[in-house]
Amino acid sequence: MRQSLRLGRVAGIPVGMHWSVLVIVWLIAVTLSTIVLPEAAPGEAAVLYWSVGVVTSVVFMVSLLAHELAHALVARGRGLKVGSITLWVLGGATEIEEEAETPGAELVVAGAGPLASLLLALGAFAASAALPGPPLLVVVLVWLAYMNLVLGVFNLLPGAPLDGGRVLHAVLWRAHRDRARADRAAAVAGQSLGFVLVILGFVQMFAWNGFGGLWLVIVGWYLAGAARTEATARIAREGLRGVPVGQVMSAVPDLAPAWQSVEEFVSTALRSHQRVFPVVDFSGAPVGVVSLEALTAVPAERRASTRLSTLARELTSQQVLAPDDEVVSLLGRPAAAGQVVAVVAEGGRVAGMVTTDDLNRVLQQVLLRGTA
Repeated sequence: MRQSLRLGRVAGIPVGMHWSVLVIVWLIAVTLSTIVLPEAAPGEAAVLYWSVGVVTSVVFMVSLLAHELAHALVARGRGLKVGSITLWVLGGATEIEEEAETPGAELVVAGAGPLASLLLALGAFAASAALPGPPLLVVVLVWLAYMNLVLGVFNLLPGAPLDGGRVLHAVLWRAHRDRARADRAAAVAGQSLGFVLVILGFVQMFAWNGFGGLWLVIVGWYLAGAARTEATARIAREGLRGVPVGQVMSAVPDLAPAWQSVEEFVSTALRSHQRVFPVVDFSGAPVGVVSLEALTAVPAERRASTRLSTLARELTSQQVLAPDDEVVSLLGRPAAAGQVVAVVAEGGRVAGMVTTDDLNRVLQQVLLRGTA
């Protein structure tokens, strides 16, 4: 997820937070401090309500992290590569960079998050029943138990992209041995669930003038859109499976020798149709990419002394592929210098590159083929 603040690593997995989490933390803290806690445990000082409200709000975010971490750890235990975890306004998102190869693996990964939330709810309920007091602590534990219960149950609703949608997908995949059929069913269930929540939200807003209805509308609208997007992404992944990068790449682009100065390279840049150039070393191996924007940003008086190597955006190992690697591996990867998704190398030399235009073109072709 873009525009996230890096928080660190948990069990080696990068964890980030979208700025929208701050809004949710504030809303929860306000609700607890001004409504829930004063009504359930009256007679305390306002500063205590606010302190407990803020801490409880943060603890709930930690429980959301535990939900996502359960997905991530189980996925990693199943041999799937986990990219990162990001908390945001509607919960959290775990980036699993590979799809489960079997229905069983998908089932346990999908179910791990809700199970973690339900266990946290059970633990908080048990702790609240065992503690004699103080009342404020008991109220906080009951509230955390209730919220984790809601989180676990809601995520088990059978519709993509919720965990329950992935459970449904795994069950249908195993029952019919047809992954594409399961994809379509989970997507339809997700869109239907989203629209039902939108309708219920409007009914609540107009019949009872409830603010909660607006939240249902927002969540339902998001679920319907996300289910549609996920269905499109699955069609794309299935259509691109087995398609080699060499079939999609822009062949033999103009190259930028790392040792040249900007002034020496200007003539190549002016006659080229490219906006981004692979930067190569003396052996012809790719070491980065440089964009027209980076070149034009160099003042005229410094072009003769500025080497292309100093302007190059470094490539990660995932951004250098062989011609026979699958295009599907590029989906969801960020582009270098805003344009290049991957540089293609063969025999240690640049054979081509895959740009965002190349990838978008082949994605549209796959979707067009899928609706023909």
